[in-house]
Amino acid sequence: MAVISNGHNGDEAATHTGLKILVVGAGIGGLSAAIVLRQQGHHVEIYESSRFATETGAAIHMPPNSNGLLKRMGISAEATGANECVGMTSWAAHGIQLSHRNFPRAGEVWQHSWVLAHRVRLHDALKQAATSTSGKGKPVRLHLTSPIVDVDPASATIHFKDGSSAQGDLVIGADGVHSVTRTKLPGVSGSRKAFSSGKSAFRFFIHRQILLDDPVTQKYVESEGVMHICYGRDRRIVMYPTSNNTLINFVAIHPETETDQTATGDWNNAAPKGLLLEVFKSFSGDWTKILSYADNDSLKVWKLLDMEVLDTWTDYRLALLGDAAHPFLPHQGQGGGQAIEDAVALGVVLEEGITAVEVPDRLKLYQDIRKERAEKIQLYSRIVGQDNISPKEAATIMLEFTNYNYGHDEFDNAAQRLREWKWAQRPSTYWRMPRAFGPMPGPRQAHDSQPRDGRESTFVTASIKIKTSRTILQNLFPPGSASWRFKSPGTVAYCSFSQTTLNKMQWLSGSGYNHLGLYIHGVEYVKQDGEVVSGTYMPILFENLTDPIISGREELGMPKIYSAIDIERDSKSYHIRTTWNGMTWGRFELNDLEEVNEMNGTTGKISGDTADEGILVDRYLPAVGRENKGKADAQYAVFDRFSNAEPKPQPQRILKSGNASVVLNARDWSALPTLHHIIGRLAEIPVYDVVSAQVVEGVGVPDVSGACGIE
Repeated sequence: MAVISNGHNGDEAATHTGLKILVVGAGIGGLSAAIVLRQQGHHVEIYESSRFATETGAAIHMPPNSNGLLKRMGISAEATGANECVGMTSWAAHGIQLSHRNFPRAGEVWQHSWVLAHRVRLHDALKQAATSTSGKGKPVRLHLTSPIVDVDPASATIHFKDGSSAQGDLVIGADGVHSVTRTKLPGVSGSRKAFSSGKSAFRFFIHRQILLDDPVTQKYVESEGVMHICYGRDRRIVMYPTSNNTLINFVAIHPETETDQTATGDWNNAAPKGLLLEVFKSFSGDWTKILSYADNDSLKVWKLLDMEVLDTWTDYRLALLGDAAHPFLPHQGQGGGQAIEDAVALGVVLEEGITAVEVPDRLKLYQDIRKERAEKIQLYSRIVGQDNISPKEAATIMLEFTNYNYGHDEFDNAAQRLREWKWAQRPSTYWRMPRAFGPMPGPRQAHDSQPRDGRESTFVTASIKIKTSRTILQNLFPPGSASWRFKSPGTVAYCSFSQTTLNKMQWLSGSGYNHLGLYIHGVEYVKQDGEVVSGTYMPILFENLTDPIISGREELGMPKIYSAIDIERDSKSYHIRTTWNGMTWGRFELNDLEEVNEMNGTTGKISGDTADEGILVDRYLPAVGRENKGKADAQYAVFDRFSNAEPKPQPQRILKSGNASVVLNARDWSALPTLHHIIGRLAEIPVYDVVSAQVVEGVGVPDVSGACGIE
């Protein structure tokens, strides 16, 4: 086996942390895959059956959808001599011009240019990018004259004609229309072979200057970057410039029966010029004159092959790309572009850092991303190439198809599909607005949707429990619901104003925030089936940081709203001041603090009464729309049971207050334009007596993920 050396030896491969990927075939698709996979940190080896010695090449379209991907890979088609395709003129075989259309230039409609490249020069650029010692990742090892005879998809092993074998973490079949790797897919076993489409094609170059020098042919090449198509009843000639507009590439499509003795499915069948002229003798003199200048050395003829759609492109650790998976007829110039799209999609799903265990699932995802689009463009190519479509119809259809073909970036598409696939692997994640960016990190999940750990987080909770009016507190129950009630029928009830400072919060990178709520004790919620849930009812919770407000409202249904909450503390006092935009509305003071040794059953119930089982809240989500004012998309009771708290709060120090007070000032609407209706109601709560006041310090902050709807 001939190897293009790059200084990469077996010991280096053994220490490489990426996957070991075996690519069968070093065409445009195989080399593109090798480049993007190398850039993802994988160790890539390519096995090519030829020596590249007989590569004569032709031109190849690099439309915007594939040219942009080349640029992502660090390759400039323009640097290889590719020139922009700026328009198309169609002709009738008898010589009359049918139409002309200018194409948008780069940046007008499509971000990238539609360029016409020389296949060999583009291939050389890809080969250089894959095997070069410069660039991101380990250089690719390229093995030439290495035909394979078998593949084991389960073990990712390929077997060579000389009896040797190679094993990796996966095999990529990029071995073209006559693929060996394709036959190893389930249900294929050689039955899904490429077949003749009924057409064959000559391909050749003519130096543009030769046509410029002839007055008869000059008009067809004097405008740079213009593609010409000449239509006969059952044949056509396609010509377009490449190599900085110095060469004109030709594809002359015709019924295969007229060149049966010469053409096969191989691109490199030499053809006599006389046969070319005979096949197109019915075309006008201008066009036969053009054909007479065909370069004998580049004149080839081959059968245009098609293939039935495969049921699958992957099996275990084997995946196909390019012509091995979906051979293209040449009528839209998308064959090479779709192979590059395949390669880029593979590079995205086989991202840096994945393990060999993940490969089969990632290959299935690759197929899900690519199969529908590639097969749709295959179909479009067949339609455009039909003989029963008029040139005018063909131009209209091509415009429609072009918008689908070119208005696509496979890197962006595959990256999004991978994100969505990852999200789907974690169904028990928290989603909240804005959903376009995926599951939202927050108190209950990290960016990768793993649970947060609150065991090292700290809390300081200052609470003042007061005796007050049951009838006033009862008016703060959710309006219009008969399910809420007090345990006690008396007119005296108890509530607490409780303020907590949280710190060392993992989800806030070690920082924290303050919250303050009203907790009404001794409340019951009667379910529809008559079951009674006892708890502390929390009608309002103020917080001084946006993120916990949003996450608590959307994920838990907590009635959170913003307020600044400032703490002033010394050894004997703990003072809380609440403000909105500088306007003070509340003062809560705990003075004459003395440390006590008893925990008094506070574990897990920092904000609640010891007799209550958890926190009760009313979740309300308004419906959208002017006509839906006052209506709810969601309205139900939520219960966070103390016994479900994880981790359990662990009080470490308790300080009792000998002198505590609560002062609320409702201000007016101009002072508290978004809070007056709340603070005004809170200020109505009379303080019959301060029952107790304390400051509790501890570790372990539960994430409240146990909160759930009651009914």
